[in-house]
Amino acid sequence: MNQLADSHILVVEDEPDLRRGLQHNLELEGYKVDTAADGREGLRKARDGHPALVLLDLMLPGMSGLEVLRHLRETGHEMPIIIVSAKGQDRDKVQGLELGADDYLTKPFGLGELTARIRAVLRRTQTGAKAAAGDRPAVAGVMQFPDLTIDWRRFSVLRDGVETQLSRYEAEILRMLVEHRGEVVSRQDLLRKVWGYVHLPTTRTVDNHIARLRKKIERDVENPVHVVTVHGLGYRFESPLREPS
Repeated sequence: MNQLADSHILVVEDEPDLRRGLQHNLELEGYKVDTAADGREGLRKARDGHPALVLLDLMLPGMSGLEVLRHLRETGHEMPIIIVSAKGQDRDKVQGLELGADDYLTKPFGLGELTARIRAVLRRTQTGAKAAAGDRPAVAGVMQFPDLTIDWRRFSVLRDGVETQLSRYEAEILRMLVEHRGEVVSRQDLLRKVWGYVHLPTTRTVDNHIARLRKKIERDVENPVHVVTVHGLGYRFESPLREPS
């Protein structure tokens, strides 16, 4: 029995036969499936329908899959997204991962591969949500550092009196760095632990998320004091933990 069944999946695909086929087969697997035939419809349904996962084609009329992905991530929508690319779209595929996609599939793909990827991404998402709720006692509750307060319960950071929400990936990256504060954490370790991958086309995925995280926790992103780069190795969280007053 698929314990992730009943999850709501949005399929954004402009090819009618493929769209209908994906809907039919995913429904047979027990998922609730909605579909969209173009980018703008897909964006609207992703924003309004709150799907558990979006299967997003890159080549779409009206608005490309990359534009849909960029808009969703920039507006704080963190549902997992699997992008679908044709052969020869490697650059777009890499860009999609850097924009925050959770996985990718290259056409043509088999149903078994698709359902395995969906289950893996949904499982990782559920694990991440549990961690965000405070399942890891080493960094649970509220932690205070110089000029920075991290509230793991609220998924937020407080700097200079301003509270800022963290995305799921930003929070998990920060959590791993804080757990290993004072130690170097490699990009490969972040990819394995945060994204659940052993191999990815580029470690720029990590660098781009670190850059967005720094905008929320650093006063000067060009001279970071909390998350510092250890060139050629990875990143290190350097701030000392303050005892609660």
